[in-house]
Amino acid sequence: MFNFGREPQSPIVLLIDDDIVSREVMATVLTMSDYSVHTAEDGQAALDLLDAGECVPGLILMDAQMPGLSGAELMKQLRARIQASIFVISASRPPEEVVAAADGFLLKPFGAEALRALLEKQRPAPAPEPAQKRAEPVVSEATLAQLRALMPETAVREIYAAVVTDLGKRLEALEDAIATGDAAKVRRIGHAIKGGCGMAGAMQAAHLGAQLEAGSDNLDHNVRVVGDLRDALRNLERMLKIEFPA
Repeated sequence: MFNFGREPQSPIVLLIDDDIVSREVMATVLTMSDYSVHTAEDGQAALDLLDAGECVPGLILMDAQMPGLSGAELMKQLRARIQASIFVISASRPPEEVVAAADGFLLKPFGAEALRALLEKQRPAPAPEPAQKRAEPVVSEATLAQLRALMPETAVREIYAAVVTDLGKRLEALEDAIATGDAAKVRRIGHAIKGGCGMAGAMQAAHLGAQLEAGSDNLDHNVRVVGDLRDALRNLERMLKIEFPA
């Protein structure tokens, strides 16, 4: 369960992640566990927070792959401003120089216990990539149950509604990228879907995102996966109506 216990002197956490779903899920979990959390959507926004004195974190969680300032260079600039542990979070293994520059690493999606161990400044081994199944669940029952145990039903619904909205936007961007043959953009979008949906337990969409990331150069493959991703989006919309009736 997402239950870290009550920490009387929990560190202030700065969470840097360009994926809104990952950011909201992690921020909610941390806040409900009595951590004071500040969020930034990219590296420059994080530096602006520090420079303005709006945040003095004891711990920084940062996505390894973000547009603009990111990776080892972002860590260098963060360390020049503040003394804080920096942990990298990513949906795939970052470059070795990024892992080496960080104080720890977690692979998305990760569970509450792995996050707890990270916050206690341990170094848990990254969770293995989940094996692809013939029939993936739309949403992980375990993750859904964990979120319901942690927060009100309305808050859980808002998380999955955000997943649906974000996935719809990602699909539009994917179609544009495929139409223009932009394999790098397809790979980035697939990576974001894998990480964000994985954190929310939307496993069907997360695994399709992983397929896009791995096969971004194969146009026919991408077109088929986008079709499957649209089905996954419709499944998530149905799940919302069934699990959270108006």
